Amino acid sequence: MAKDVTSIIKQLVIETQGFSAEQLLKWASGRFGNRIALATSLGAEDQVLTDMLCRTNKDIRIFTLDTGRLPEETYELIEITRKKYGIRIDILFPAFTQVEEMVNKYGPNLFYQSTDARRLCCKIRKVETLRRQLTELDAWICGLRSGQAVSRKELQPIEWDNAFGLVKICPLANWSIEQVWDYIKKNSVPYNKLHDQGYTSIGCKPCTRAVKPGEDIRAGRWWWEKPEHKECGLHL
Repeated sequence: MAKDVTSIIKQLVIETQGFSAEQLLKWASGRFGNRIALATSLGAEDQVLTDMLCRTNKDIRIFTLDTGRLPEETYELIEITRKKYGIRIDILFPAFTQVEEMVNKYGPNLFYQSTDARRLCCKIRKVETLRRQLTELDAWICGLRSGQAVSRKELQPIEWDNAFGLVKICPLANWSIEQVWDYIKKNSVPYNKLHDQGYTSIGCKPCTRAVKPGEDIRAGRWWWEKPEHKECGLHL
C-alpha cells in the first residue's frame, strides 16, 4: 500500500473510531456522497445493511451481480426487497462474449474440474463485473464479517482494497452471526428462504449447498476445496 493511501485509511479509521454499523453507514454516505455504493449478494449480512441504509440514506446506490447461475430464491428476494423498501437494486451482468468463450472451451460446469477453473469462472462472472462498477466509485460497502472464514479473520471496518483500488467499508466486520440474525428478526428484514434449509452462505446454485451439523458456516461454498481457497476474488 502506498504511503499516502496508508495515511488516508489511518485518518478515516480515526474519524470513525467507536462508530456503530449504523453510524459508519451514515458517515460514509456523507463522506463519499454519490461515489459510494453497497454491493449486495442478498445474503443475511447484506440484507441487514440494506435495511440500515434505507433507514439512514436511501440515496446510496445498491447493486448486485447476476452471474447467470443464481438460485431462484435469490431472484425472489431481490423482488421482495425492492418492493418492501421502495428502492432500486441495479443488477449487473458479466460480459456475455467472455462467458460464451469460457463455457464453450471448458464446459458449463468447469468449476468442478479444479480450483483454477473455478476461479476463472468466478473471475469472468463476478470479479470483472464488479471491477467494471467499482471504477466509478471511491468507496464500496459490503457485508463481510471477520468470523465468516479463515481468510477474513483480519478484516477491519475500513480498509484499502488493493485489488480494486478504493476504500472498502465493512460495517459488520466485528459482528457475530447471532447479531446478524437478531437484527433480522427484530426488524423483520427479508432474507433468503434457503437459510431456513441449512444454507449459511449462498452464492451460485451449483457452488452452494446446505451445511451439515457441526460444519463451518462457509462449508457449503465450493465444498470440494480447502477452506483457505474459498474466495472468489471479490475479497482478497
